Amino acid sequence: MAVYNDLFKITHNDVIPAQGSILISEPFLRDAYFQRSVVLLVEHEKEGSLGFVLNKKTDLLVNSFFPDLEEADAMPIFLGGPVCADRLFFIHSLGKEVVSNTVSINDHLYFDGNFDDLRNYIAQGNPIAGKVKFFLGYSGWTEGQLGSEIEKNSWVVSKANFRKLLQAEGEEFWKSTLSSMGSKYENWTKYPKDPYLN
Repeated sequence: MAVYNDLFKITHNDVIPAQGSILISEPFLRDAYFQRSVVLLVEHEKEGSLGFVLNKKTDLLVNSFFPDLEEADAMPIFLGGPVCADRLFFIHSLGKEVVSNTVSINDHLYFDGNFDDLRNYIAQGNPIAGKVKFFLGYSGWTEGQLGSEIEKNSWVVSKANFRKLLQAEGEEFWKSTLSSMGSKYENWTKYPKDPYLN
């Protein structure tokens, strides 16, 4: 049995999480929100962390909730996490010149801001595919919680191309993100979700 357990042993890397980092879940994580997920950290401080699951798309569209956006290109909503699951959030690459009161995540990505600015931008016919991503809820960690989860090998920390983050969806994004980190983590993509059922 020990040999079998070693086959599926998961270990995190030693990259320190920071604002703009991504968290990639270990392959056996069972949580409904986080199973085979990739999370973008938009805030990471001593007091805690906040992020969004990037690859869990729902059947909901932003267009359905705003009459002035019904004719715009389809804008899917993703499950950002279990906290404030009834509130709409967004990340984008449009910058402060388009969306006022937005918060910089890094040189390319921004978090929330004046939603009316974004609505007007979309209503004027500006394309936002690959530039804006919408979420219901967010993922949050209290002081020390994320570090503890990383130590327990629930997450591996990395960075990714910001354009890919805004286009990410499904388990394939989880797999491709791991594969880009090298053979050690590419092997994670081959693990069954439950090794004891394989």
